[in-house]
Amino acid sequence: MLKLRNGLHEILWARLEFLYGVDRAPRVLERIAMVFSRYSFLEQRCCLEKSYWDEASCLLITYGDMVHRDDEAPLLTLKKFLDDYLEQQINAVHVLPFFPYSSDDGFAVIDYRIVDEQLGNWQDIERLAENFKLMFDLVLNHVSSRSSWFEDYIGGIAPAREYFIEIAPETDLGMVVRPRTTPLLTPVHTVFGKRFVWTTFGPDQIDLDFANPDVLLEILDILFGYISRGATIIRMDAIAYLWKKIGTSCINLPETHQMVKLFRDILNVIPGVILLTETNLPHEENISYFGDGDEAHLVYQFSLPPLILHTMQSGSSRHLQSWSSTLEPPPPGCSFLNFTASHDGIGVRPLEGLLDQEEIDAVVETVKKCGGLVSSRRGEDGQEIPYELNITWFDAMREPNMESSENVELQIRRFLCSQSIMLCLRGIPAVYFHSLTGSGNNHEGVAETNHNRTINRGRWSDLELRRQVNESRSVTGMVFHAYREMLTLRRQQPAFHPDVPQQIIGSPKHFFIIQRMVETVDPVVCVHNISSVSQEVEITSLGSATSAGQARDVVAGDDVDGIVLFKPYQYRWLVVRR
Repeated sequence: MLKLRNGLHEILWARLEFLYGVDRAPRVLERIAMVFSRYSFLEQRCCLEKSYWDEASCLLITYGDMVHRDDEAPLLTLKKFLDDYLEQQINAVHVLPFFPYSSDDGFAVIDYRIVDEQLGNWQDIERLAENFKLMFDLVLNHVSSRSSWFEDYIGGIAPAREYFIEIAPETDLGMVVRPRTTPLLTPVHTVFGKRFVWTTFGPDQIDLDFANPDVLLEILDILFGYISRGATIIRMDAIAYLWKKIGTSCINLPETHQMVKLFRDILNVIPGVILLTETNLPHEENISYFGDGDEAHLVYQFSLPPLILHTMQSGSSRHLQSWSSTLEPPPPGCSFLNFTASHDGIGVRPLEGLLDQEEIDAVVETVKKCGGLVSSRRGEDGQEIPYELNITWFDAMREPNMESSENVELQIRRFLCSQSIMLCLRGIPAVYFHSLTGSGNNHEGVAETNHNRTINRGRWSDLELRRQVNESRSVTGMVFHAYREMLTLRRQQPAFHPDVPQQIIGSPKHFFIIQRMVETVDPVVCVHNISSVSQEVEITSLGSATSAGQARDVVAGDDVDGIVLFKPYQYRWLVVRR
């Protein structure tokens, strides 16, 4: 019997017994060992870093063709742009699914093992890894209806004919929690007749059946292949919905958590690889994927984007202060991934229990006034409930229904203030490409695709983007260079290390103040005026780090003491030299 090394054999035994039963677990374990033996060289990878992250850690979220030229592969164009403009500001890149796909901008994967030829090839991915760590998506809940696996299912060809979940249409599935309004079951015609398959996210994304260990083995082989190609962060897409059990909600099930633990156990023997779970859910459900420090290394801070959005729209930090001041630190060896915008919209569910319904409704209505769209899910009573706000983050910072140049300047200031809040909180920051460029809503794209998410998924001509970035008076130029300067300053302050504790300083609602302090480094107090009017504050009231009454504002580049003036949406990072 082939055994896994480094104690992994014994660790996995209990996981597999829980998932597949005592009779099947030994055979599944041996098959995992056989798959891993093909990639045993990964255990010998050299990892020179002493920890997974530090104050210089910053992730860029981008599509492989976010910038493009007519004469070269988009992945190569992207690499050149990042090398030229962002190599000193970011150290990791989340290249959104770059495989052949049939819908959802990559998340309906046709073939996990090849690069979409319209983007480039594996060599282009490996070139990108020369200067940046890479995050790959492991889209493991579902595959495209055009994948060879599903085509084999329709044709009754082993082993994929057992990869999917068939359910009789009369089955009571009323308890299942859905993120969409499309039917949960999709009819398909197979060689065995008409069948109904489970489709959590829509008819083109067919859920895989992880109760079949053959599916797990396929996904593990894909995972190891990604790591061998340069992935250092693995993002488990839509992981909360992975395991299905009739008569339950089919979300966050114990089997799903055991599966995440199993993946973490395996990655623990491969140097330098981080596991990230993607669970766009209320806060307590979201952070449950840390486990006891034995599940994900990283968990998205999903409540942060809608809370910051509410804060900037309302001019009140009351809810953001309340939430962040009671936030438990992640387990040792784990961290939050902080963000405001991504390729998806801004989740509404993470506001549950944090804002009352009237306040949530106000956020939704303001997004609509700023040109945004709203995607819904179907509740238990059949009613459609706002699930996601679709808008670029830059346009979400607009003053609704106002377009003057003066208000564009105010919009930029509000936008940058919101980004400073995200960058200063404990955790690793993740920045979406369109936030760097101050992109507006892509309504033309929505009209073409008829998908709300397209509003935040535009693409740039490389030549046009470089022209805009180099034009100091363009909105893109102003946002890009100010944002890049923030990222540069952030990596220079050891107090921004993801493991350094944070304290939220109680303050009037028009301020939001974060103190990052540990004995071994100079503390930083990050003060944000989240209102549209100037405010004054006594420096000694900003936390214990500034009690001596003097500090250096590294953003403005000046020393401050006494009464400090904050212009509308101004933020200061006050460093106190020990």
